[in-house]
Amino acid sequence: MLRYMNTRSVGNIGEDIACKFLCTKGFSVVARNYRKKWGEIDIIAERNTPTQRAEIHFFEVKSITARYDNGHSPEENVHSLKTRHIRRMVETYMAEYGWREFQVHILCVYMNNKTRVARVKWIKNIIL
Repeated sequence: MLRYMNTRSVGNIGEDIACKFLCTKGFSVVARNYRKKWGEIDIIAERNTPTQRAEIHFFEVKSITARYDNGHSPEENVHSLKTRHIRRMVETYMAEYGWREFQVHILCVYMNNKTRVARVKWIKNIIL
């Protein structure tokens, strides 16, 4: 089924998989596809720390199937322009909702269209 899907459909499925992955890691998804005219953040989630203080986390999701694998890693698509957009979106969200501390991550979702199995690679705390 994934074999015939366009990149947007693959991205949506990848984001669904990423959300399920984050829930297994103790996160609560606050928002998906937070958009403004200058950009978008795929997933915003929070997690309580052992001191019960909530932390906000921003996730950029990059998904790939065997069909779209062109020899590049998904994280290579997070280039300088993309990181500038993410930075601006983080600043916008923080100003709008009053958070002060945050972390930004990349989730790479690798989907096998034959076995229908996916794996997630988590690149933590990227610097914008």
